[in-house]
Amino acid sequence: MAFSAAAKRLSTSTKHLATVAPRRYHSLSPFKSSSFAQSQRSESNSLLSHFTFLRGFSVSASDQMNLIRQLRERTSAPIKDVKAALVDSDWNIEEAQKELRKKGKVLASKKSSRTAAEGLLALAQNDAKAALIELNCETDFVARNDIFQHLALSLAKKALLVENTSPLVSGAFQVGPESLEEMTLNLEHPKINGETTVHNAITEVAAMMGENIKLRRGYVMPAPSQGVISTYLHTSPQPGLGRIAGILSLEADEGKTQVDAIQRVGSELAMHVVAAKPLFLTKELVSSDALENEREVLRSQAEASGKPQMAIEKMVEGRLRKYFEEVVLMEQKFIVNDTMNVKTLLDNLSKEVGSPVRVVNFLRMEVGEGIARQETDASEPVAQAA
Repeated sequence: MAFSAAAKRLSTSTKHLATVAPRRYHSLSPFKSSSFAQSQRSESNSLLSHFTFLRGFSVSASDQMNLIRQLRERTSAPIKDVKAALVDSDWNIEEAQKELRKKGKVLASKKSSRTAAEGLLALAQNDAKAALIELNCETDFVARNDIFQHLALSLAKKALLVENTSPLVSGAFQVGPESLEEMTLNLEHPKINGETTVHNAITEVAAMMGENIKLRRGYVMPAPSQGVISTYLHTSPQPGLGRIAGILSLEADEGKTQVDAIQRVGSELAMHVVAAKPLFLTKELVSSDALENEREVLRSQAEASGKPQMAIEKMVEGRLRKYFEEVVLMEQKFIVNDTMNVKTLLDNLSKEVGSPVRVVNFLRMEVGEGIARQETDASEPVAQAA
């Protein structure tokens, strides 16, 4: 009864304002008209606010909770923001969802300058090549979100479709954000679906998550004409995702011979790349700058011993061999069986399959590597090609 009476008084007041105010306004002087108009606008706003307040009571508490739950499920936005959007839209869930999207995109734009060093690597593969992308966010919490993970996997699949127009970088084609941003992406997640561009999809997810989300880099490694591409993902929340990735291609002179054995060793070597962190494929591919720097460090350490020059040179050469065992893939001890190095492993595999087998190239990537240290070098993977 109280609500009905209040609504009736509000209706009467609104009608009175609509009919009386114009006559009074035109009968006043310009100065008085201005003051009166401001007064009437204030009164009108007050009446409309009161009307909206009263309408809120027309939605029961249980219905309000149901709407909050539904909008929260649709958008994954914080409950506080969900409730505020519903109140502002007079509990119209469609209007509230539109408002949340608008506000989220504005906030996402403001947060785009914030450091995003967490995230995931996503891998997609077919018979011809393997694609690996890094999608960053600000916290590990968002990296565990299924919407974020769905976006990462979708981007990796899209990277497989990019034409190999860039030059090879350590055996892989670089796929930068600019190569993907305008491509069409079809998302199929319950909370975010439909056709959009890669750029808009990233912005949309950033708005939903409330964090800076950034497609940082990507690489596509072509398969050898006779051989296999092997992959390994470490700390993997689901297939195709991980925090550290190793990709390695193996080639045999007779590619159809003992494919199972080649794939088995390839998988082990991809895991080895993740664990052992090689920087170069062979000793011959160690850069002259890296070798000279290491030689200078080792010589300084040897000279501090006070030994004769001839002994110092022997010490330097001995420690260089140790350096090669640490950073060169073919010289490293095999992590599965440290009684042999990788070179010996491949020699044994070649004998097993009856054909020479060699590593064509490898790639190792880790989430966030280089961001805190030097952003300009962050896009370079740790990889080498023969």
